[in-house]
Amino acid sequence: MIIGVLAFQGDFAEHIEILTRLKIDCMEVRNTQDLKLVQGLIIPGGESTVMAKFLESTGVGKEIQRRVRAKNHPLIVYGTCAGAILLAKEATGKNAPDTLGLLDITIERNAYGAQIYSFETKLLIQGIKLPMTVSFIRAPKIVRVGKGIEILAMYEKSPVLVRKGNVMAGTFHPEVRSQTAIHELFIEIVKTLS
Repeated sequence: MIIGVLAFQGDFAEHIEILTRLKIDCMEVRNTQDLKLVQGLIIPGGESTVMAKFLESTGVGKEIQRRVRAKNHPLIVYGTCAGAILLAKEATGKNAPDTLGLLDITIERNAYGAQIYSFETKLLIQGIKLPMTVSFIRAPKIVRVGKGIEILAMYEKSPVLVRKGNVMAGTFHPEVRSQTAIHELFIEIVKTLS
């Protein structure tokens, strides 16, 4: 099992560092050849509009869509913050990017405001025993969830971590505090589904 981290832009190095600490085979993914080698993929936080352009220009976006929807050995994907925006069926807000449409949610870009309104909070997350402190940095907000979407965590009555099958999305950054619980949860999903 190899877990890739989309490495066009954003917090990819922090995710690689956590996976390495967990002794998981991992690699940076920058093109379709890299993508062929991984069973799981983390799409990190960063600038969703920039990442969307890279996904389009490299063909990686179309290949992610194809592999996530594959009947045999589908790609398992986890998107954080900007990654969650890219996985959504619909993104709203100023300069909302084209999305991959892989999770039936509507997500509002920069819903909590500018960088100065970033914050940390403790969350209770389904599948993780202890509360986890996470960071919301220029975070999006999930404003609609479709049928069959499992809500794994809430903050102020809004879903902040959701999943359906092989696609999981969170509006917060689990990597900035170097905690491993979310990554361990994702690794278990990859092991179970791949």
